[in-house]
Parts: sequence; C-alpha cells; structure tokens
Amino acid sequence: MWFDSRRSAIHARNGMVATSQPLAAMTGIQILMAGGNAVDAAVATAATLAVVEPMSTGVGGDLFALVWNAKEKRVHALNGSGRAGEHASLEELVRQGLNTIPEDSPYSVTVPGTVDGWENLLNKCGTMGFQDILKPAIEYAENGFPVSEIISNAWVSSVPKLSKLPSGQEMLINGRAPETSEIMQLPELGKTLRAIVDGGARGFYTGRIAERISQFVEQQGGWISQKDLAEHSSEWVEPISTNYRGMDIWECPPNGQGLNVLLGLNMLEGFQISDMGAQSTDRYHHLMETTRLALADGFRYITDPESEHVPVPVLLSKNYAQKRAREINPDRALQTILPGKIPPTGNTVYLTVIDKDGNACSLMNSIYRNFGTGLVVPETGILLHCRGALFSLDPNHPNALAPGKRTFHTIIPSMVTQNDNLIMSFGVMGALQQAQAQIQVLTNMFDFDMEPQQALNALRYRINPSQATAIEEGISNEVQAQLAKRGHDLTLISGEQRTLFGKGQIIARNPETGTLTAGTEPRSDGIAIGW
Repeated sequence: MWFDSRRSAIHARNGMVATSQPLAAMTGIQILMAGGNAVDAAVATAATLAVVEPMSTGVGGDLFALVWNAKEKRVHALNGSGRAGEHASLEELVRQGLNTIPEDSPYSVTVPGTVDGWENLLNKCGTMGFQDILKPAIEYAENGFPVSEIISNAWVSSVPKLSKLPSGQEMLINGRAPETSEIMQLPELGKTLRAIVDGGARGFYTGRIAERISQFVEQQGGWISQKDLAEHSSEWVEPISTNYRGMDIWECPPNGQGLNVLLGLNMLEGFQISDMGAQSTDRYHHLMETTRLALADGFRYITDPESEHVPVPVLLSKNYAQKRAREINPDRALQTILPGKIPPTGNTVYLTVIDKDGNACSLMNSIYRNFGTGLVVPETGILLHCRGALFSLDPNHPNALAPGKRTFHTIIPSMVTQNDNLIMSFGVMGALQQAQAQIQVLTNMFDFDMEPQQALNALRYRINPSQATAIEEGISNEVQAQLAKRGHDLTLISGEQRTLFGKGQIIARNPETGTLTAGTEPRSDGIAIGW
C-alpha cells in the first residue's frame, strides 16, 4: 500500500534540488544555473528555508552536513552543532526540581551552530560568498513571501509560545500568525542576514549580534555568554558507514543519531527482508523490533565524543549486530528493550543538492521544535533553538548536561555510495523519526527495488519510546491485527498528522549516465526541481 500522493519521480541531468519548500528549492536551482556548485546551492537553499520555514530552521539553530566530492570520490562530514554555555549547571536545574530541561525555557538554548556551519561549508567546498548566497533569503525576509498552508498551521499553533515576550511579535502580524497565502515579512531577520554578508560568521558570533544574543539569553536565566559565542566553531569529522546489501550507507558520527540507522541496518542484514513482502506483517514486525533495539542503544550511548567515550567501532561491528538481532522473536514483540551490553572502553528542514559534476550536499538545519524555544532575540529576528532540551539531568548518563558539551542530536543527513560512486543523497526530517524513517526508506529501495518516489510514498510506522507505535492509515486491517497479536501496541495516524512519519527528500544518481532521479515527501510541501 502507498500514501496516495499521485507524485512521480523527477528526472534531470544538469543539477537538482529537493527540499520542503518550493521557494527554497528555486533558490538552489538559480544558484546552480548561475554556475554555483552543490554546496553553494545547498547553503543558499538552507538560508532561504530559514526565512520561509521559520518554525523549523533558522540562524538560531544547528546544522549537520555530508558532502560528496566527485573528484576525490569521498564523503566529508561537518558537525555544525553548538555547545552548552560555560556556566551551564545541571545542579541548578536539579535544585529547581526539574527532571528534564523544558523545551521552551532559556536553559535549552545552546550556542547556535548554523551560521558558522554555512561559512565552513562555503570555505571548504563552495565557490561563492555570502553576498550571492544570502541574497535570495534577504529579499524574502525584507520584501515578504507567501506562507504555505502547512507552515501557516504550524504558526497558528505556536502563537502562545511566540507571545511570551514582546520580541516574539517580530514573528507575528499584530499578535497573530500569518494566514495561508498571506505575505509575511521578517525585516529584523533581514538585517541579521545582511550583517552576516558584511561580517561573515564572525559578524554573528562577535559584535552587536553576539552581544544581543548573550544579553537576552542571560536576562531570561540562560547560560550563553559572548565568550561562548566567540569561541564556537563547527568541525569537519570522519563520517561513519556500514554496508547494507552491497551499498555503503554514510552518516555523521555522534553526537548525531546517524549511528541508530547503521545499527538497525546491521541487524536487518541477517534477515531475508525481501522474502517477507513489502507490506507484510513479518516485515513490519522485524523492522519495528530492530528499530526499538537500535533506538535503545542510541539513547544509552550517543553523546558528545569530546566529553564521553562513544564506542562506535564496537556498536557498528557485525558481531554486535548479530548478537542484538538474536534477541528478536519472530512471533512476539519484545516487552522490555534494554541497551546492548558492550565491552568497557524533533522541527527540522532537510535539503539535498547534486550538481552537473556529480558533487552532492546532504544538509539538515534545525531549531528542534516548532519555533524552537519561542524566544526571539530583540531586534534581530533570531529564533533560538531548544536543542539543549535533549540533555539528560541524570549526572551519571553519558548525555548529562555539562558546560561546553554538545548534546545528543536527532538531525542526520545521509548518503549512499557503491564502488566509489555516489548512488544517492537523502534524508528524512522528524526528530526521532529520522533514523527509523531512513531505515524504512533504505529497505524499500534496496530490499524491494523501489525508485525514490515509491520509497517515500510507502506507508510508515513510528516507534515512540514509552508510547504506542504509530502506524499510518492504509496499512491493512489484517496486518494491524496480526501485529497486535504479536504484542505490538498500535495507534493509527491519518490526515495532516501523517507528518509525524517524517518528511524525506531523495536524489539518486545513475553513475553510468549521470541522470538524476528525485523523490520528494508527499506528506508535506516537498518539491524537487531539476534542469
């Protein structure tokens, strides 16, 4: 069964952009047609998304990216996530009686990593500067853009969050959310983007903007100082990978949750998934169980590797996967899921671009929840993210809050290669759904030979820790009944709530012909444009 999207795959040869908003996708295509490469187009697209989809992303958030260099035949990974402030205090929050960090509180604000991530991408892999890259985003911020239906609905639900402080009015129209198709202007954000053009990333992390960010956060009781901002830098890191059905699947390493995808695929490799049927009870059961095991390991072990040891080689070993897979009962759902034992030693935007030379960029930008914390830095249009809410307040947990530490991160751009050729660049937005949706999409393609649009159209599930497993309307009553009989606690999701299952974009490349084939998420405003 399929989500009834009526969408067909998009094909092109000279370049392609796939993302969640048409205005942003057009920005990327215009950059490609002007001679920019995949990274140039990706950053320009991300900047436009920061304006036209502000509930999901912005300069007050974080960034992760994978870059495929066609000449080097190599995947590069950029960690553009920020750290907790130097004065962050787990003890203070515990004294207040908190068990978790509230998402709408100043305590959840970590240093925003987006702007430095953009600059780092352009400096290492791009050909253009901020003056050209940010021009479309600035024009939309200053002159306005028509708001899409899905974005308007999210905006309406977030009015109370944005109305907590006077500066939140910068994101509203006379105290209300913009209606569908209404023109929305964000002039203060436009000024901030112009400051980035003039001063680069340092124009954001030092000077007037940095002073405003730190003063505002500290006034609200948070912990971001001017020193924290000035010392921030994104980091090029070694990507991690595993081989599944002859394909090399690439992810950013921890503190991101890409490890969960690879853990799940390694476990699935031991089962003959293709013999089960794409919409069969057996397939859903095995995918759900491996997802639950992978997420349990991720919650236990993924954190900032600079602060705590993350045993990636052990977790990615095939022997470990085989051991975990043996815990799966083909006839019964596990009632208790614990992390595997090893030897000692949320909202988001996604975009992908492939250019005419075969270079690719898979990029995610996020402020985590709808409109992040809801805290807007006065006179800047900067919505601060709430990524720090993922820190644990258990001092013995690997992901415990600590000064200068990066938290567990949900955003995971991905790529697939084979024999030193790029096969596809892809990702699925949706907090904890990202890893499990990637697993579902990858098995759709490499176990059942689906093309990108089919793989995204296929019905999905979502594992919710401590809650019923969400399944998408369209999965047959018979399969639902059989899954329930095996012990799965299920809840059916339909209508606009289908966005719960993630919002994905895929661009595949034929290594022999160079032809690009894209699929775009049918559960959102996604679009792929090629030329």
